[in-house]
Amino acid sequence: MSRHSATAPRAPRRGAFAARRRAAAAPPPLAALGLSGALALLLPATAAAQQAPESDQSASAIARSDIARSDRPAAAPAGTPPAAAPGELPAVTATAPADARGGGSLTAPSVAEQRERLSRIPGGVALIDTEDLTDRYTATLRDLLADTPGVFVQNRYGQEMRLSMRGSGLARGYHLRGIEILQDGIPVNLADGSGDFYQIDPLAIRSVQVLRGGNALRYGGSTLGGAIDFITPTAATAVAPNVFRIEGGSFGTLRLNGEVSRLFGEADAILGGTVTHSDGYRRHSRTQSEQFNGNVGYRISPDVETRFYLGGYVVQQQLPGALTLPQALGNPRQAAASALSGNQARDTYTVRLANRTTVRLDADQRIDVDVWGIHKSLLHPIFQVIDQDSWTWGIAPRYTGEFTVAGLRNELVVGTRYFAGETVAKQYVNIGGERGRLTLNARQYARNYEAYFENRLYLMPVLALVTGAKLARNEREYVDLGGGLTASRGYFDQNRIYDGFNPRLGLLLLPRPDVQVYANLTRSRDVPDFSDLTQTRADGRTSFAPLAAQRAWTVEVGTRGTFDRFGWDLTAYHSEVRGQMLQYTTGPDIPASTFNADRTVLQGVELGLRADLLRDTVSAGDRLTVAQVWTWNDFRFRNDRQFGNNRIAGAPEHVLRTTVQYRHPSGAYAGPVVDWVPQGAWADNANTLRVPGYTLVGLRAGVDLPNGVSVFLDARNLGGKRTISDVSTVMDARTTSTQIFYPGDGRSIYAGVRAAF
Repeated sequence: MSRHSATAPRAPRRGAFAARRRAAAAPPPLAALGLSGALALLLPATAAAQQAPESDQSASAIARSDIARSDRPAAAPAGTPPAAAPGELPAVTATAPADARGGGSLTAPSVAEQRERLSRIPGGVALIDTEDLTDRYTATLRDLLADTPGVFVQNRYGQEMRLSMRGSGLARGYHLRGIEILQDGIPVNLADGSGDFYQIDPLAIRSVQVLRGGNALRYGGSTLGGAIDFITPTAATAVAPNVFRIEGGSFGTLRLNGEVSRLFGEADAILGGTVTHSDGYRRHSRTQSEQFNGNVGYRISPDVETRFYLGGYVVQQQLPGALTLPQALGNPRQAAASALSGNQARDTYTVRLANRTTVRLDADQRIDVDVWGIHKSLLHPIFQVIDQDSWTWGIAPRYTGEFTVAGLRNELVVGTRYFAGETVAKQYVNIGGERGRLTLNARQYARNYEAYFENRLYLMPVLALVTGAKLARNEREYVDLGGGLTASRGYFDQNRIYDGFNPRLGLLLLPRPDVQVYANLTRSRDVPDFSDLTQTRADGRTSFAPLAAQRAWTVEVGTRGTFDRFGWDLTAYHSEVRGQMLQYTTGPDIPASTFNADRTVLQGVELGLRADLLRDTVSAGDRLTVAQVWTWNDFRFRNDRQFGNNRIAGAPEHVLRTTVQYRHPSGAYAGPVVDWVPQGAWADNANTLRVPGYTLVGLRAGVDLPNGVSVFLDARNLGGKRTISDVSTVMDARTTSTQIFYPGDGRSIYAGVRAAF
């Protein structure tokens, strides 16, 4: 089957749900050899590697290097190549199953095709198949992303968390900056680049594409951190026509989920929803959410398909607030006094409507056009009641083609993107969580004009030269309507325009069918959002701070692949940053202020390893698998006038996660999970106060039954240790309030049942 087969006309649907799980290949790494030893072993390319189709070679490495996935042995579908003998590379065909379910369509590629596309990117990328996460309680994005190297995500409570890749938005202690969040390839962020995670339902996601740093250019991203694309299922990619779940556990947690999908000739439709309630570990941290996702697709002709996406998301989250370090470790379940008196909360109401239309020009060329609109209402009582009503809209056409240049294979992506938005931003006196007197009435306008391309020229069948660039103009305008309000400094209209050009150069080497070696150099640019530009002054009034854009040059090198029972994913990067946007907290209930640092250095290592330690030990087909994720963060000021070469506060230097799992061919599995942070992050840029490190041990167990029913048990922090999960950074802990710590959850147990048929 060719690499274009994922968009072929649909085959008849099969009813056998058990065949949905593909037998996982053993992976795992050359940990003992180190990078230089691994490359020395891998570089002698075999004749087979030279002759194999390039798409299959590149796809196989990433398809089998999903380091932390839990292998689920299943009967191989008809036509599956025989398993490789020990010491031989397995045969890989990077195509979707013939089954209509899992086979994808023009507008929504299968998981296999997503892997194949990502594999052509010369840098740190990962693909998460959520079918590999059914052995756990996936309540938040941390549960989805914790096994991915290079992704630092820490929960505060509910869906409030810190998400950072490669130091992006490092000091942003709330919501999001520096990473583009996509859903089905369409931006979730507001037009100013800010965002949160409230509309991402982990149970409504079929796969996750993680593109770290400049590797997001192919999808239009150009920020320091990169992009994460959460892809919802269609009727063709859903695991079964009907999926129902019930889950519950500690802290009054109960979650119900259902999903129904159908294929109707040239049309398909899917509808799903999740209702979640949790009282939370801490006092005043209750979560109540109702999330809905659906899409309808229609194949207008064999080469034209259109798909409409609709989502509705209601999330009501109480906020327990930050504590001092002694409070957080001494009585972690308490809430801050101001959080209780102000009945602090974050309630969001969001509606999303989007369309993707794909036109296949021929076997090697296609055009995708995305159009979207998002309406979001935010009611957020904190130091004042923040009341915002936002609209975001955009259009993004993209051309993808494959052709020859001087007899050499060439792949080209060219895209443009316009998206804009406006927000009615009001503030009121907080009276027990209710609106009091109006204190601020403002408008926020954001407009973005972008054009980008990425080209891959195969100088040899196993060597590709990657070039690319993005040209962008970002406009921000803030209007304070005045009116004599107490948080206003009178009527004013200020704006800032940011222009930028971000080039990219890379190499992708395929020395063996299951191995990749890559290197690239990329320029990134991060533009301030309105949380950065509008700052609360000491007198309580809101001002507009015309911050500069953050600029960086990043070089990265790495390799990923498999060898016998081992698999690895290793990337090292170094970023020279100018004007990094850092934040510091001025008070426990006031949003942090942002400033541009002079020069900073962000560097690190992102490593994932996996090995099948034992096979066929207790019975034929069983296996014992170990997976290791290590992220090293070395983020520093460079010759700063105030902080010298101190470490930048917000992220620990080392973050490690070890997973061991035994799986029996009957479907039963069990194993421990260990999270280890040897030393916590610095809480201040003066490096005088550090968060304590921790070691947390958990246990997962369950069984996948042949009738499509699965049961899991997920126990966390079995030792009941008191930890700090996140911190709001300050400049110098010796001279300011240190009510900035957020306790981690205590011992907890969750269980669930899923039926798919």
